[in-house]
Formats: sequence, C-alpha cells, structure tokens
Amino acid sequence: MASYFDEHASTDRASHPNFLLELASAGFDNIGSPPASNEAINNLVVVTITRNHLKDDSTSSCPICLAEYEENEKVKQMPCEHMFHSGCILPWLEKTNSCPVCRYELPTDNEEYEELKKLKGKEEGRQHRVQTLHASMFS
Repeated sequence: MASYFDEHASTDRASHPNFLLELASAGFDNIGSPPASNEAINNLVVVTITRNHLKDDSTSSCPICLAEYEENEKVKQMPCEHMFHSGCILPWLEKTNSCPVCRYELPTDNEEYEELKKLKGKEEGRQHRVQTLHASMFS
C-alpha cells in the first residue's frame, strides 16, 4: 500500500504550467526590489505637519535625514503611514519600491517582479495549507 505522501505528492513538477516561473523564482529572494511605479509615487498622500505630529516622537522627524519637521511643513505619507520629506523619499522610491522603515511594498511597473511576488505568495499559502493539514492529521 502506498503512503499518503506517495499518493498525494506532486512528483512531476516539470509538467506544471508554472514550472518555469517557479524555477525562476528560486532565486527571487536574491533579486533586488525594482523602483516604485510612477502611479504609486504620484498617489502618495501629502500631509501637513501639525503640533500633534511634533509632540509624537514617531512623527516628529524624517526617518531618512533625521531632521525635525516644522509646523505646517508638507511631507509625503506612505500607505503604511510613515512620513518623509519629499526630497528624502522620492529618490529612495526611484531605486526601490519599499518603505525604508517597515519595508511595506508599493506596486512597481516591473511585470516580472509583480508576477514572481504573486507566485511567491501562492507558494507560501500552499506551504501553510500543507502544514495545517499535516498538523491536523497528527493532533
């Protein structure tokens, strides 16, 4: 009698339609992030610094240049809510698509990178489902 794993394991991964993408994504973690898309950069929220921002240590200065904000100064806010001087964050986003504080990723114009990111997310989800299945079988 064959084991559970022999019956349910996918042994012929080369016939899988996304095999080449999976093969290419094997080195995905070593690939640097591409620049953020122009649309994502243009859609960053502009925030006017208030006294409340200046009272809070987490919002009183730019995390890149460390300069204190001034009241009524206009800054760019990322979707993760971190704020930066325009002159600090825009050059950063022209090189990489992530927040320099928390690594929240903005969309890119690089279709291959976006496809690999989706594929990586699907693979992580599949691995989580397999681990959950195995844990439920042995508990």
